[in-house]
Amino acid sequence: MERHQWDPRTERPGDLVAPVRLDRTGASGPTTHQAAGRQWRQTSSGMYVPASAPDHVDQRILEQGSRIRSYGAVTAWAGLRWRGASFFDGTASGGEMLPIPLVTGPHELRPDRRVVITKTQLAPTERELVDGIWVATADRSVFDEVIRHGERRQGIVDVEMAIAAGLLTVSDFRSYVDGRNAWTGVGLARAAAGAAGLGCRSPQEVRMVLVWMWDADLPRPLCNVPLFDRDERLIAIVDLLDVEAGCVGEYQGADHKEGERHRRDVAREQKLRDHRLECFEVVGGDMQDRELVAKRMVAARERSRFEPPSRRTWTLRHPAWWAEWAAERGL
Repeated sequence: MERHQWDPRTERPGDLVAPVRLDRTGASGPTTHQAAGRQWRQTSSGMYVPASAPDHVDQRILEQGSRIRSYGAVTAWAGLRWRGASFFDGTASGGEMLPIPLVTGPHELRPDRRVVITKTQLAPTERELVDGIWVATADRSVFDEVIRHGERRQGIVDVEMAIAAGLLTVSDFRSYVDGRNAWTGVGLARAAAGAAGLGCRSPQEVRMVLVWMWDADLPRPLCNVPLFDRDERLIAIVDLLDVEAGCVGEYQGADHKEGERHRRDVAREQKLRDHRLECFEVVGGDMQDRELVAKRMVAARERSRFEPPSRRTWTLRHPAWWAEWAAERGL
């Protein structure tokens, strides 16, 4: 599909309210009497915000992250969210809000239903003060999120979305994981790191590419690459490209069903076919049946022309675009 409009970074909401402690004078925080009323909301033991404070994911991260002082950090999805990766929205698959993950090492922190506390060690170099709260470094947050999910495909989605948000490169994460030898779950993290670096821009693109590689057993493709004609004019930026076969795959979300968007997609596919590229499409509901999608992919590749470079009317060779593509992926 065309270059995505989705921005992997999010702007911090301007309505965040930092928690404050009780103050018997009422100057810097509520008095005990005020805190017991309807004008204040308790965020954790001894900490309060006005009842008018927002109730969204960034506010929840701030409230629980403010509990961290001399040791510990917000980590996993919340650490990545606080650093600007909007994909990590703090909700589970069913839509319910997730508790904020905190890592505290051997240090104690009062339990609270609004947080999940892990006591794995945290090196001083693995946390940073970001906009007022202590947050695990990007690579540590990704590592903890992969372990939290405990599933290889989703772990690769986590790594890819952190890369898409510009928080780290695949080389950064592989180097970090290489130093985690004795850690619980490091095998899963290594598997995710080894498969990541695809260059996908959305979770569903990642899942589509993994079906291509693992379920259809097809060669690792290029993702989000620009294709040009022989006059170096852009044909399209495609989600998935098998260079050898000349096969293109596209993931189409619900927004592509709208009239004008759908017409553009049809015209774009025809443009690709005019350059003798075979195309297949995957839509949201398809991903519930990976076997079906894999068969569609195999059939599309079998229909492909496998033309040698000298006979193709399309090319990847545009120095400026190719350099940008490689740089974005840390290659």
